[in-house]
Amino acid sequence: MSCNYEITRLQAMSGPGDVLLDSKRLYKYTGPVLADRESPMTRSETSPSRAQHPSPTQKPNTCCFCWCCCCSCSWSEDDKRGRRKAQETKLEPFPCEPCPKPTIEEIKQWAQSFDKLMKNPAGRNKFREFLRTEYSEENMLFWLACEDLKKEINKSAIEEKTRLIYEDYISILSPKEVSLDSRVREVINRRLQDPTPHIFEDAQLQIYTLMHRDSYPRFLNSSVYRSLVQGGSRSSSES
Repeated sequence: MSCNYEITRLQAMSGPGDVLLDSKRLYKYTGPVLADRESPMTRSETSPSRAQHPSPTQKPNTCCFCWCCCCSCSWSEDDKRGRRKAQETKLEPFPCEPCPKPTIEEIKQWAQSFDKLMKNPAGRNKFREFLRTEYSEENMLFWLACEDLKKEINKSAIEEKTRLIYEDYISILSPKEVSLDSRVREVINRRLQDPTPHIFEDAQLQIYTLMHRDSYPRFLNSSVYRSLVQGGSRSSSES
């Protein structure tokens, strides 16, 4: 009786083709297929009384802190531009570089090459003025901050300026974040533990190239630059 009871109990726990074993003999179950067995935990999870239904007003948590544009919270270019417009008045002012008034010859040289424009303090100021109208002034501010960092020799000052530049222009949480690819960001992250004055060199070059290809042609056709040329030409003719 004890043996039969044990076989019956094992059959209830088995499926077709399962081999049953007691202390003396092997039994093969060939009975009807039983319903799929579920663990107590699985049944409790799928039980209607325990099922968790989200509130109709509850919003899914789709936000994540990433910069690879892989989630629903990533900014599109239009979103970025809109945020910059909204936060423009909150940005800390960056003083213009002191420089003498440019001559008409210097102003015309700015149209010859982007390098000549960027090497001239007055040219940088006017180009920055134009970038502000396009809500991309952070590109010039980042470039200037990197130039300033390259002149630093004190280790603690280098670390502090590196931190500020990262928070202001590299962090995705900053309204002044510049557009950098993943490779450049990885290089910066690796070097943060022991920063040098040239830690942002690759990033600076990428932003320089971006301004050259994207913003510089529009600057030459802008009212900012045309008014400079016209004003300079008028002054030369009067003298």
